[in-house]
Order: sequence, then structure tokens, then C-alpha cells
Amino acid sequence: MIGKLRGVIDSYGEDWVIVDVGGVGYQVYCSVRTLQSLPQPGEAATLAIETYVREDVIRLYGFAADLEREWFRLLMTVQGVGARVALAVLGTLKPGDLATAIALQDKASLARAPGVGKRVAERIVAELRDKAPEYADADPTVIRLQDDLADKRAARPVADAVSALVNLGYAQVQASAAVAAASRAAGENASAEELIRRGLKELAR
Repeated sequence: MIGKLRGVIDSYGEDWVIVDVGGVGYQVYCSVRTLQSLPQPGEAATLAIETYVREDVIRLYGFAADLEREWFRLLMTVQGVGARVALAVLGTLKPGDLATAIALQDKASLARAPGVGKRVAERIVAELRDKAPEYADADPTVIRLQDDLADKRAARPVADAVSALVNLGYAQVQASAAVAAASRAAGENASAEELIRRGLKELAR
């Protein structure tokens, strides 16, 4: 099983690159982001590789870093997500941004990737949400608040404040982050009105 290739870039295709390793050219499929990070033909490059084997085909997928490959593997465990969709997601979101989007249940960011509709984005969030926080850069308080809102466990003033900010046109992720910050500042007994007022100040920064 091939886990890494170190060689010279030979040529590029629409979604693949040929890497010459000791005179053998390996065709490696990559995300748009990875392809853009690679050097010009004739220059040296190293790719982390995921080898995909089926009865009728052996295909190599390449990644700029091991973390990107790990996310490819995670995405492929989601029902309805194949290699093409997984690469599209990684081409749209950096691994850290992907982890944060899942942790915060930000389905809109995921749905920006080609081939990822609302239903697939919902599946990615639902099936990977327990795995994402360890990779995420997001504030753990915001992650917990998003979970509480999704499960209808959030305190009424907090839920009402988030709902009010969403109704004003803010994305739920933005509203949740603002209300989480407002709640820390105002205390757990703050009213919805106080959280809305402080939340708007956070969003105006």
C-alpha cells in the first residue's frame, strides 16, 4: 500500500497530477487546494497518499499534509460521500475550517463545496460532529451552545437571543458565537434582552 510519494512533478490534469518517482509516473488525484499548492512541472514535491483499491481499479489520492488525508478518510465514512465529494469539500475548506464548520454545525459552509447539497451537509455534520471538536479551532463554549441549540437543551434566554440575532440576518454560527460571548460577560442569569444587546455589540466589533 502506497502511503507517500516523493518525486518530481511531471504534468497536471484537471483533477490529477503525474508524479515521476524514479522514472515511474504515478497518477494522483488531488483536491483543487492541493493541486494549487504543488510546484511547477520539473520541480520536486511530496504527497501523502491514500491508496484506493477496488476489483476494477487502483487509484491514488494525494494530499499536501497527513491531516488532510485523515479528513479525507473521515469524510469517506459518511453515507453518500465518495472520493469526489470528499476532495471537493477539502478543496473548498481547509482542514481546520472544515473541523470548525462541523463542530459548529455550520452546514452552509459545507454546502458551498461542489456536489454537497443540504442533505449531504447535514449527514457530514451529524456523523462527524463527535469527531470534529478535537480538530477544531472553534471556541468549545460555542460548540457546546450549538449542540444545546440543536438538541433544544439551551436555556430559554440564550435560545431566544440566538433566534433574535438570526432573525436580524446573522448566520446561526455568528449569532451563537456572539451570544456565547455575551453570556460569559453578563452571567448565566442574564435576560434575553441583555444577551441580544451585548451580542449585537460583539457582532459590531
